[in-house]
Amino acid sequence: MDHVLRRIVPIACQGDTMMATLDPAPGRCGLLIVSGGNEIRCGAHRGMASLAGELAALGVPVFRYDRRGIGDSTGINGGFRSARADLHAAAVAFREAMPQVTRMVGFGNCDAASTLALFGRGAGIDRVVLANPWVVEATDDLPPAAAIRRRYIERLRRPSEWRRLIRGEIDLSKLRRGLAKIWATPHEPLATKVIEAIASWGGDAQIVVAEGDATAIAFADAARRAGRAFNKHAIPTDSHSFARAGDAAALRRVIWDAVASAGAAPDQTQSRT
Repeated sequence: MDHVLRRIVPIACQGDTMMATLDPAPGRCGLLIVSGGNEIRCGAHRGMASLAGELAALGVPVFRYDRRGIGDSTGINGGFRSARADLHAAAVAFREAMPQVTRMVGFGNCDAASTLALFGRGAGIDRVVLANPWVVEATDDLPPAAAIRRRYIERLRRPSEWRRLIRGEIDLSKLRRGLAKIWATPHEPLATKVIEAIASWGGDAQIVVAEGDATAIAFADAARRAGRAFNKHAIPTDSHSFARAGDAAALRRVIWDAVASAGAAPDQTQSRT
């Protein structure tokens, strides 16, 4: 197909203006990328911009946006739990810009994954790819309890860590705080809400985890405690944004498969390497 330049699309949302980027393509299944945290729509290391260009070249239209209060968008940043209207407005704008789109896949990393799990159905999204879903109530500056537990177990297996402890090279105050967080009785209404929201998608939700990432570890622990066994695509990296060599290609394959299986991929025989 001839290359079509990406373009900027303004979106009206409850009196504010969100800014979005569209990578046009002829496919009938579009990808809506939701940014996580305070990240702008190009993504960490321009990862989302690169992903959009690669998929558009394969015929998949891709739409990315800054939610209110982030990047080029006006308004107040209320966090991912208040981003329902933003997501809905973006999905409507995507369909208006690409009227041939009859199916839509949503992709988000971290709390953007949680936004999609919680609000995606209401926005008319058919399938979601959720990377490292955020399930943690942030109460301090420490990593999630599950990540601390895994790190301590790994360290206890190393004789060098015991020697560091004996020599006084380990911050005992930080160690006590970590142990206290591990032993504390978890009260995680957010985790329950997100886990159940993901479960409600059934086979329409694909989970991707960076194996060594603290957020992914916390999600896996919360799912286990909730008795939910999700089918996960594990990428062997500790990069939360899948920025290491090979990460982006592995993530793109999962997203491509989700678009293809949505039943409206432009050409499922094209290369996915």
